[in-house]
Amino acid sequence: MAISTFDLFTVGIGPSSSHTVGPMRAALQFVESLADSGRMPEVSRVQAEMYGSLGATGKGHGTAKAVLLGLEGDHPESVDVPTIAERVAAIREGGSITLLGSRPDGHRIGFNDQTDVVLHRKKTLSFHSNGMIFTAFNSQAEVVSRSTFFSVGGGFVVDENAAEQDYLVEDTSRVPYPFESGSQLLSLCEQHNISISQLMMENEKTWRSEQEVRDGLLNLWSVMQSCVANGISNSGTLPGGLSVRRRANELHQQLLSRPEAAMSDPLSVLDWVTLYALAVNEENAAGGRVVTAPTNGAAGIIPAVLHYYMRFVPTATAEGVVRFLLTAAAIGVLYKLNASISGAEVGCQGEVGSACSMAAGALAEVMGGTPAQVENAAEIGMEHNLGLTCDPIGGLVQVPCIERNAMGSVKAIHAARIAMRGDGAHFVSLDKVIATMRKTGQDMHVRYKETSRGGLATHVLEVPVNIVEC
Repeated sequence: MAISTFDLFTVGIGPSSSHTVGPMRAALQFVESLADSGRMPEVSRVQAEMYGSLGATGKGHGTAKAVLLGLEGDHPESVDVPTIAERVAAIREGGSITLLGSRPDGHRIGFNDQTDVVLHRKKTLSFHSNGMIFTAFNSQAEVVSRSTFFSVGGGFVVDENAAEQDYLVEDTSRVPYPFESGSQLLSLCEQHNISISQLMMENEKTWRSEQEVRDGLLNLWSVMQSCVANGISNSGTLPGGLSVRRRANELHQQLLSRPEAAMSDPLSVLDWVTLYALAVNEENAAGGRVVTAPTNGAAGIIPAVLHYYMRFVPTATAEGVVRFLLTAAAIGVLYKLNASISGAEVGCQGEVGSACSMAAGALAEVMGGTPAQVENAAEIGMEHNLGLTCDPIGGLVQVPCIERNAMGSVKAIHAARIAMRGDGAHFVSLDKVIATMRKTGQDMHVRYKETSRGGLATHVLEVPVNIVEC
């Protein structure tokens, strides 16, 4: 099994990698299969049905709009974000949609907003809680094609055939340093006298040249920086009915107004880290462009810690950015292979917990840590996020998600600093904490896994978003 850094880190739109990016990709795959089979001209109607967590919180996560964009042929990486609202409104008001509209073989069909995208609030498909079924009908209401997909976290989408097997076996590429556990990763680093980032770079060269890898990673860093800048620039309230106020802009003005605070308050740097995380996750909540790192719900942690490294660590370099992202990806691979990064599957420990762990290990690496210290930092980052539930109020990725990213960012820096003060030896291994996270997710009641039917989502009074609608 081989997972690339560019599988874990992709450019998409908010507010959710599993509920927005995944359904968009699934819808696109479905209509592309219709075109490839030559059956597109037969289609007069397409119905998309969302199940489990997708159905329960799909309204708050913008799942329906993502499906419409995917049916029209858009990719999460390249969709024109400022035009999304206008385009979706035009489809709904006009009662029609053009399948693969950006291509010469685009096919226009009718669209009914009430029946063609269905959110099943209490029905779940087997295999995974983020399930969806796409069905194409002809003019006689006969089924032309039907496909089942599962959005398994981080924008990853698998079809029903992959779901019947181990869905993480699609890429059979032989990498020079294969690993499936933290212990294997450390053993390879020791055996070959290389760092974790060097190991990942060699593996990445299976698919791309070294220059392509570096360029790709620096492009991701550029998108992260743009996301932070956009988040800082924008103010007002976030969409969705909760009237959550954007705070990054105001916080930025406060920090700029008192630059001397850093001289009297050594912890003021944490305010900047908080700013970076808030900026990203406010952009995500607003449906802006973000890097899934490894998910949208936890998209602020790695950019925040990376901004901390570049702006507050004197030895920071662009090469350090490359090493940071490669190391974070190596740790993310372990979570993807051995547990989950899906909030709907294991709760927020799989999202914020995984991102915190990845950022902690990556920071330790670029601060000069040994592979053992990196592994220790990653373990600390997850150990203190175990049991974290996914309970977004109103099904919106706003409360507690935005602040949770800020807390996860600070925790990642602290975890790296603890690990760097030791020699890498510690009591609980990263492998054991990953296994614990997975088991904790299995034991967690379903209401605490991205349904908005438990936890904080049900204990806040006078919420102006109807849970039934979400």
